Amino acid sequence: MMSDSNLSNLSVEFMRPPEQVMRLDRMGSSHQTRLSFMRSLIRRMSRENWKFECLRRDIDNDGFGVSVYAVTTPLRTYSLIAFTQDIPPKKRTDRVIAEVWDATFNLFDGIPTQADIDYLANNTPKQEGGRYRPSELVLARANKSLRVFEHVISTLAKGNQPDIELLSSVGYLMRTTAVYGSGKFGCADRAKIADREECKGAFQIELLAVYLIRWFTIDLAEHLAKKRGGDKAVKFEPHIRQFIGVGNATGLGMAPFLLKHPVLIHNLVIAKESALARVRSMETPLKGTLEKFTQSLIQVSQHLREWSVEDEVQTTRIDRLKDEIESLSNWCSDEINLMKPYPWNGIYQFVEDRFSLECQEMVVSLIIEPHGSLVDDLAETMSSVSTPKLVADMPLSQLKGIVKDYYVWATTIDFTLTDSQHHFWYYSEDKLEPRFGSRDVEEGSEQEMPLAIGRDVHDLNHALLSTSDEMLVGEFVLSFPQFRHIIRRIQNTLQRPYSEVQDNLLDESMRPLDLLRFKLAFFGASKFDPKSDLWTRISMYQGAPMPDQLSDPDHDKWFFPVIPNQVI
Repeated sequence: MMSDSNLSNLSVEFMRPPEQVMRLDRMGSSHQTRLSFMRSLIRRMSRENWKFECLRRDIDNDGFGVSVYAVTTPLRTYSLIAFTQDIPPKKRTDRVIAEVWDATFNLFDGIPTQADIDYLANNTPKQEGGRYRPSELVLARANKSLRVFEHVISTLAKGNQPDIELLSSVGYLMRTTAVYGSGKFGCADRAKIADREECKGAFQIELLAVYLIRWFTIDLAEHLAKKRGGDKAVKFEPHIRQFIGVGNATGLGMAPFLLKHPVLIHNLVIAKESALARVRSMETPLKGTLEKFTQSLIQVSQHLREWSVEDEVQTTRIDRLKDEIESLSNWCSDEINLMKPYPWNGIYQFVEDRFSLECQEMVVSLIIEPHGSLVDDLAETMSSVSTPKLVADMPLSQLKGIVKDYYVWATTIDFTLTDSQHHFWYYSEDKLEPRFGSRDVEEGSEQEMPLAIGRDVHDLNHALLSTSDEMLVGEFVLSFPQFRHIIRRIQNTLQRPYSEVQDNLLDESMRPLDLLRFKLAFFGASKFDPKSDLWTRISMYQGAPMPDQLSDPDHDKWFFPVIPNQVI
């Protein structure tokens, strides 16, 4: 086995360049990896032996009322406060315009008093219309999957386990439609918790809230089944309980976040790409890892058979992916192909040369998976605390060089073409939510958000043509203040080359869905279910251990979940 320093030096040679990785079509083919935020959170829960407890369940026979579920880490306790209510069918919607939800939640910093619960009972069900305090870390809401929820309660009440095929077709009992943190609507600012060990990673506190929501929904279903069926009622079998995730409906709100946090995006991507490069650079595989990989191809084949969506584009991609994974399995069955030096690079190169981006990114996940000891430290590098600042004393000669080296994708776009500026990003007046409009159809382009990065770079490049190389950025900005924000981004790219999406975000062919899937994959989502180019449903924590399973030896083996006992 080579030394860590030699491995690090060699792995650089296997890094995929930003111009390959940061393109929308590849970003929109992303899959979760063992570095994804949910995966790293589960490992921490297990490693630190977090304790979980239901502190309160004050609900009626229909499940309406208030519940409190607490988790205690080595240093502190967090509590999920859940308010459940009956809502009229006509008011049930996952859209942001909704005014009522089956369940609303706060993640509370500590254990709430009765006064805290009373205060939040008057605010949390209102969501954006409520008033929150620094004691509230997360605000969230969710709706039931009515058909599955009722089926589960009725079958458990009769002493039977639910239809596993029905559970698989949906994957969850409730789906969240918003999870807000980091100072939204008066909740605690990120700065309050940023130094806490369990919160330092990206989105850990929000995903803790989602994990507790999942536990709450499953516990609620079992409780209601007991109320209905009495002594005849049963609980979920452990393997079925573990298979149930929590759903999520994600729309455009997530896309601008990516574009506004280039440092974070670079840190996420460089961690994943470094993990891939470390594995590809290994001349000799670690003991047992190739066997785990070939076994995972069997599991992922089953996962693909269970990944069913209505979207025609994604269905076509899944069908092709099934065939490609089968072809890869056949190739790997010939031991000669895996006995050569650098077998992981050989596997990756075989896939990259022949198969779709969807398959390439899935195989990236699969070859990283068996190498926790080699890559898991990278999960600690995926957050961000810095913000790019303008370097005023940079000569324009250097700025021009960065544009030339890193932004060819932008400077070569013809923005005089209508298709190149077909779309624009703006905030809706009613909900202040991001929207994606068409210039020739919708009004409001004068309120466009500053997300036209390619166009701004293109315009800056044109202005730089007539300036002296010796001029400093500070001097240039005094004359052209409109370029200050884009120059700051460009200077950041020199240090963080994976921070920029290398495509025109205004183009007629642009699909915000690609940005959503890219970020959701880093969260650890699976079974992407696009409902349009603007939003998607996903499953979160499906297959993840429940609180009473976190000490199990296999607590981290829940990637690409499948129906229990269906891996053949």
